[in-house]
Amino acid sequence: MRFTRVTLFVIALIIAVGFYQLTTVLLREAAPQTYQATEEVMVDVANLLAESVEEDLASGQLATKKLHRAFDGARLRHFEARIFNHVKHRMGLNVYVTDSRGIVIFDSQDGKRVGLDFSQRRDVGRTLAGNYGARSTRDVESSPSSSVFYVAAPIGDPASPAGVLTVFKPQLDVMPLVYERQRVIYAACGLIGAGIIFLIGAVFLWLFRPIGRITGYARAIERGERPARPKIGIGREVNTLANALESMRDALENRRYVERYVHTLTHELKSPLAAIRGAAELLDESMPEEIRRRFLANIRAETARSERLINRLLELSAIESRTRIEDPAPHDLGILAGIAVDQARPMADVAGVHLEYHAPPDPLVVAGDEFIMRAAITNLLENAIDFSPRGETVHIRLYRDGDHAVMTIRDHGAGIPPYATEKIFERFYSLRHHATGRKGTGLGLTLVKEAAELHHGTVSLENVTGGPGTLATLTLPLTTSK
Repeated sequence: MRFTRVTLFVIALIIAVGFYQLTTVLLREAAPQTYQATEEVMVDVANLLAESVEEDLASGQLATKKLHRAFDGARLRHFEARIFNHVKHRMGLNVYVTDSRGIVIFDSQDGKRVGLDFSQRRDVGRTLAGNYGARSTRDVESSPSSSVFYVAAPIGDPASPAGVLTVFKPQLDVMPLVYERQRVIYAACGLIGAGIIFLIGAVFLWLFRPIGRITGYARAIERGERPARPKIGIGREVNTLANALESMRDALENRRYVERYVHTLTHELKSPLAAIRGAAELLDESMPEEIRRRFLANIRAETARSERLINRLLELSAIESRTRIEDPAPHDLGILAGIAVDQARPMADVAGVHLEYHAPPDPLVVAGDEFIMRAAITNLLENAIDFSPRGETVHIRLYRDGDHAVMTIRDHGAGIPPYATEKIFERFYSLRHHATGRKGTGLGLTLVKEAAELHHGTVSLENVTGGPGTLATLTLPLTTSK
């Protein structure tokens, strides 16, 4: 996943740099392009007004009063011109006129420029020379925002003009349009960038995040855990991968189960079969009746041990081959525990052990498989009976702890030796029973652990603090449905 994340980061970085460059170029060009559009309109206005005053200037009698009335009237006009999101309320255009020498003879701004020599100004000087004249000049040298645009047009013959008419407009008058255009650029680039980021995030959530979950699922299987198939959404590709991985897991585990149990069964049955065979061969010989009965009892004990081993293997294989409870149903754990205790009483009576069950006052509903949960409780009870001295009592208690049901089973045996603490739940690891001195199958506690994990619960076995015996604790999550 590191390469994937680095790739996504590089792609995001390239997109970010590209958008930064694009945005910078667009913003840099926004003001000049607006100024160019404004200048293009001012050229038309200048030439139109120059044509209107050409006849008056040629006769030597420029109608300055008429021009003043026109501009004064235009300034008094109240209008509301909406240009995109910018609203214009007043006229921002002014005019001054020079004669053929560049002397100002008319100024629409209260005549403050009349009489000044503008022949050296770029707009007037170039126009009198027969060229296109325009300039941008600051009214206040230290203030960029005080710039004014000037565009000139010749009056009369462009090659030898009788005068120059210049229209001028403050830069501040067009700045709202520049700001509006910049705002549109920011909004457009932001929306496109957000869309691309959303697309990258969607690809990550749609494809790479499920792959990460599938990877975690595979690693959990590798550690020997029993994880549920992760929720990976509706992507076809990742679901195909997850289904293939789960099918492969089932196939490999089924093969592993067969190999494991065949190997285990042959190994574990060697000892009882050898004992049965030896006893059977000796029974053919003449011997005292007491010794014969002892050999027969040994045959029966080893036969029972073999049968119990096979039954435990079948139960454990039925649980281990399942990765989850397919259709968990609600069950009252108190009722299941009561049934298991009743079924274990004959075994306890034979061993001379008493069972004392403290049932919960209210139902404790757990979602799961009835057979597996009852098998787990039964194995804990049988383990406690096997390791209890004759005449002692096994205490069974079931109670609620928050959103979990907790079952404790305490015996009064010798407890767990220190060397066996870490191995007690391992398959085929067992200690000698208190009464018979024989070892168990070593599968009962393994079955309990598998059953607890299958129901998202826990099981523990520890020595009782401050007294003899062992305390087994089975914890299962409660469900609200019943």
